[in-house]
Amino acid sequence: MDAPVLFRRIETASGLAFGRATLNQPASLNALSLEMIDLLAPRLAAWAGDATIAGVILDSCSDKAFCAGGDVVDLYRSIRATPAGQVPQRAAAFFEREYRLDHLIHCYPKPLLAWGHGIVMGGGIGLLAGASHRIVTAKTRFAMPEITIGLYPDVGGSWFLPRMPGGAGLFLALTGTPLNASDALCAGLADFALAPDGEAALLAAIAAECWQGEPQADAARLDHLLAHQAVQDLPDSPLQRHLPRIDALIARDTLAEIAPRLAALAADADPWLAQAGASFVKGSPTSAALAFELQHATRHASLAEVFRLEYQASVGCCVHHDFAEGVRALLVDKDRKPLWQPATLAEVTPELIAAHLAPRFDGPHPLADLA
Repeated sequence: MDAPVLFRRIETASGLAFGRATLNQPASLNALSLEMIDLLAPRLAAWAGDATIAGVILDSCSDKAFCAGGDVVDLYRSIRATPAGQVPQRAAAFFEREYRLDHLIHCYPKPLLAWGHGIVMGGGIGLLAGASHRIVTAKTRFAMPEITIGLYPDVGGSWFLPRMPGGAGLFLALTGTPLNASDALCAGLADFALAPDGEAALLAAIAAECWQGEPQADAARLDHLLAHQAVQDLPDSPLQRHLPRIDALIARDTLAEIAPRLAALAADADPWLAQAGASFVKGSPTSAALAFELQHATRHASLAEVFRLEYQASVGCCVHHDFAEGVRALLVDKDRKPLWQPATLAEVTPELIAAHLAPRFDGPHPLADLA
């Protein structure tokens, strides 16, 4: 059986190499598991300190997906195997190590190129968002649909979503609206668009280049290479087209004021906006309130502080009702009829959100050493 992540070296004309990490679970669309994280993190750390490695490429064996999100069914099993009110230890370990990996990618000391072709959702966005060079293609489909499973946009979403234009980040958190390649460029989630079949040519070009082993110079060289291969023939960006509407919907209002405007979108004449409104209406009210609170609570936080608070929120979701119920309804029983508790936004109290964010660990924070 092949390993869930494959590691190779791409030798280049300069004598330096690029490390290549390939997600290799096509049957699950590369759903990110704890085992995959535990393979990726030490290898990326080793390459960071290896003077013979000029940069890193993170890609997928699948033409369908870069990574379709975290392995939430495994987290569901962990929750169900744990007595009510207690922290599922495997889930806690997953979030700690996933966020450590995401933080490492954000802070990586060498050029790190993520080939975001196909489906890039949830935990997949976590792997891609912090990369220095983020590639999309005409077949890329981004989404952070956590509101539909009783979670919230984690993996640093509380950091990068508020940095999107206008109210786009909060809109996406509350609706889980999918994005195409043009949307990703507009939102600042991607840097270059290449042809869907362009990875082989890109790898050949990287191998033919003379890299210096100096991160800033090599990053600029990679920029130039990618700009030369970039394509302009991309689909229209609904996100960019609707930014004025989105800004008016979100404004700087409370969630109680925003919610009816989003719900009304379900009847909008524009299919993209109508789907966003319908997803908000069907989503977990607690998830909506938690996403809103996190984006506001982390407004002036560092990246490390964001990951520490998201860890508390994610473990809190594992202890409370909606996350397990959302995964059950969508991915386990597949009845698509989650019974949210509370059932309405008006019933979600500040105390419930505070309980989701409460620390559930003894001693120092599990991510205390992130800087």
